[in-house]
Amino acid sequence: MKLSAVFALWVTLLCQAHSNSLDSCQSRCGFGTDSDYSCQCNPSCERFRDCCIDYAEQCKDGPTSCKGRCNEKYNSQNKCHCNSKCTQYSNCCGDYADVCNGGETGGGSVITDAEIKSVSEALYALDSNRAKASELVLDPQVLISGSQSGSQKDLSSRPLFRFLDEEALFSRPTYAALVALLDNYNRMTGQTEDVNAQEKAEQDIFLRETMSNTELGRELFGFLYTKGIYASEQEFIYDLKMMWFGLYSRNNRKMDSSGFEHIFAGEIKGGKVSGFHNWIQFYLLEKRGLLNYYSHSFNGPWTTYPDVLGMQFKWDGYFKQVGSAVIGCSPEFDFAIYSLCYITRPGKQCRLSLGGKELIIQTYTWDNSYYGDGKKYIGTGYPATPRT
Repeated sequence: MKLSAVFALWVTLLCQAHSNSLDSCQSRCGFGTDSDYSCQCNPSCERFRDCCIDYAEQCKDGPTSCKGRCNEKYNSQNKCHCNSKCTQYSNCCGDYADVCNGGETGGGSVITDAEIKSVSEALYALDSNRAKASELVLDPQVLISGSQSGSQKDLSSRPLFRFLDEEALFSRPTYAALVALLDNYNRMTGQTEDVNAQEKAEQDIFLRETMSNTELGRELFGFLYTKGIYASEQEFIYDLKMMWFGLYSRNNRKMDSSGFEHIFAGEIKGGKVSGFHNWIQFYLLEKRGLLNYYSHSFNGPWTTYPDVLGMQFKWDGYFKQVGSAVIGCSPEFDFAIYSLCYITRPGKQCRLSLGGKELIIQTYTWDNSYYGDGKKYIGTGYPATPRT
C-alpha cells in the first residue's frame, strides 16, 4: 500500500472515531448546548429534537456501568458514579471496584480489607469502656438452629440480662449520651418523627462524646483522614450526623426514620420488629418488661466482651426473628464499627477483626433519598451471623 493511501486511511479512521465521540453522550449528560457536537445531551434536546442516539441510555436510564467512565467528573444526572469520591458518597456504579482499579475512596487511596481489619483491631484495643465480666452477666439459655428461628416460641423462661452494673457503665459520658437518645423515637414507621431542639442537641452530644472525646473515635477519624476521605474532623462529624441522623421515609411518605433509629433504637414495620441491633436498648426494654427474650441462634467465638449474639424476641408483642447485636461493647465502639463499614464498604459485607477473630458487618444504603451532593443515608447494618 502506498504511503499516501495509508495516510488517507489513517485520516479516515481518525475522523470516524472523532465523529463517533461527537455523536455520543458518554461523560456529557447534563452539559449545556455545545455547537462543536453534532448532538446534545441535556433535557432541552428532547424539545429541540437534537439528542444523541444514546441520550436515553446514558443520561435518563443510566449509565449503570463504569466502563469508559473511571475518574469522570461528578454529574448529578447520572444514576451512579465512577470517580474517587463515589465510595464516600455511597453512589458508585455496581462495577466500579472491578472496572476502576479495585474501588477508590476519597483522595484516590484504596482501602483494602487488610487495612479495615487492622484499624478494627485498633478500635477493639482502644475500647476501654467495654463491659467487664463483673459488670455484665448474660443468661443466653436455649440455643436453637437457624430453621427454628421463625417459630415464635418462647424457649427461655428467664431474661437474657442477669446482671448489669448500671452505676459503673451508665455514668460514663458515652453511655449516658446513648441512653438520652434512645427514647427520642416513635417506633412505628409511617408516622413523622418530630425532632425538637433538645433532641438535636442530644445528637450533637452523642457525636462529640463518642467520636471527638474518645481515643477510639479519634483513631477512626485519623484512619479516614489519612486515606483522604475527610479533610477535617469538622467534615467527619458533620457527615456522621447527616448519614446517621438525617430523616427519610420508610413508609407512607412520612419522614419517619433514620439510620440511627433503625439500628440502635429499632422500629416496627409491617407488624414486625425492623432493625434493632443494639444491646443497651435491648437491656433497657427488657428491664421495663417491654421485651421478652425467646432464644438465640448464634453465639460468637469471643469469651470476653464484646461478643455477638443472634437473638429471637418479642418487643411489646412484635416479633424479631434474628436481632443480631454486638454485646457488651461501648457505644463508641458500636457506632465506630458501623460507621467504618458504611463509609468504606457501603452496601456490602465488611470484614473486621476483633481479637484475632473475624466479624462481618453487613450494611445497606438507603437509595430513595439523598443528602448533600448525592450522598446516601444508612439504610441498615448488622452483624452478619451465619444464621442471620
